[in-house]
Amino acid sequence: MVGTETSTEVRLVPPWAAQMVINDVLGDGDPDDANEETREGEETEAAFALEHQLRDFIAQNLGAIPVNGRRLKLYVDPTGKDGLEYPSATGPIDILAVDDTEAFVVFELIRASSPDYAIGQLARYMGWVRQTVGKDREVRGVIVAKAISERLRYAASVFPNVSLFEYKVEFRLKQTPLTEESN
Repeated sequence: MVGTETSTEVRLVPPWAAQMVINDVLGDGDPDDANEETREGEETEAAFALEHQLRDFIAQNLGAIPVNGRRLKLYVDPTGKDGLEYPSATGPIDILAVDDTEAFVVFELIRASSPDYAIGQLARYMGWVRQTVGKDREVRGVIVAKAISERLRYAASVFPNVSLFEYKVEFRLKQTPLTEESN
């Protein structure tokens, strides 16, 4: 949470985090992607409250989530650094994975609606991976969001190695009997 500075302190925000803070407070500013308020009596659809929750869920279940028919695993570099918030010259990559053909898969995660600038961010990460750790290997990109906007669909359509995915959260409670005799 961003608070007010006092007379004796100055708060510094890294350039890459400034947009995240603005989006958290104001939304992404794209009226075409704005979610309508839920009307009384309508069910709300479950979503991750924070992006790191989505990231951690995907990372913990990466082997069970096939992407374009391929199994993935988290990338681990020679120093032992794993692919969660993987540092790059263009900012931290949400998830850096490799598939069963050893191709790199770069994930850009968006907790809610998908602004079309996500494709530029993903392209920067993919370019960095191709020029550094991914030399001589295929690099693919994945954008995961609660809802993919039409603008992002158009933007991504010109990138042959980019896939778009919408996530859906489902949670069920299964009532069980208190005792065997309750059946």
